[in-house]
Amino acid sequence: MTSGFERGRIYNRKKDIHGEFGGQPQGGIITPADAAVVIAITGEKGIGHGYDDRELPDKTFEYFGAGRFGPMKLSDRNKGLLEHSQKGKSLLLFRDEKRKRLRFLGEYVCDGFEWRDAPDENKEMRPAIVFKLIPLDKINDTIDEDPEAGDTTKRPLSELTLEELRKLAEAASKPSVPGKPQVGTVYERSRIVRAYVLARAKGLCEYERKPAPFLREDGEPYLEPHHIERLSDGGPDDPKSVIALCPNCHRRAHSGVNKSAFKAELVEMMKTINRG
Repeated sequence: MTSGFERGRIYNRKKDIHGEFGGQPQGGIITPADAAVVIAITGEKGIGHGYDDRELPDKTFEYFGAGRFGPMKLSDRNKGLLEHSQKGKSLLLFRDEKRKRLRFLGEYVCDGFEWRDAPDENKEMRPAIVFKLIPLDKINDTIDEDPEAGDTTKRPLSELTLEELRKLAEAASKPSVPGKPQVGTVYERSRIVRAYVLARAKGLCEYERKPAPFLREDGEPYLEPHHIERLSDGGPDDPKSVIALCPNCHRRAHSGVNKSAFKAELVEMMKTINRG
């Protein structure tokens, strides 16, 4: 179960997507104004409109941006998808099974895009935006397997000062734009944000202000980063909206009976944490 949707299950676009979140009733990218989600829809019928989406062997997804005719533009829905993580929104991918039936493929994180020459709906070549989508589970598993793997900094993250980590985390939270420098891959950026948030906590749950319940195998206090504005955790995000919680508070944030009120408390606490 992810973000209220079960992977592999069929949903009705009108009832389960627009009825729940609102958003544009037409098109493959849905960016509801008042919901913490961006929804991307793929499917065979998109090929006729110039969208040649494909899942790669490593389970990442090449997803074409919106724009049926002429050059695609990095604005509106395309910009919303690119910046979903920075806006605190979860990216949910569905496959169109015809007749408005959508199969949930899972939650993904956008790891930038590239420009590619591709035909539009009129079969005329044009610059197209192709997003790289990475499964959220793949990111989390990679980080948990080796906290330092693939680190692009000159020194291991564990050797950096809190201020150095903060600057890296802020740079890592910015969206990827071709031609402009960015910190590493989505895995590395997620690792940096996580390292900064845990270092900032200094071994204390940032909600209860109590020591972590136990130590990791490497001797570090066990705390879990929680993305306050997201439906779930994982992927690079603005460190100003990620808080370090003990496992009990983390589960309360996601599954507690008064999780909306708890979220409001965390939002207020982050204002003080960020001033510090």
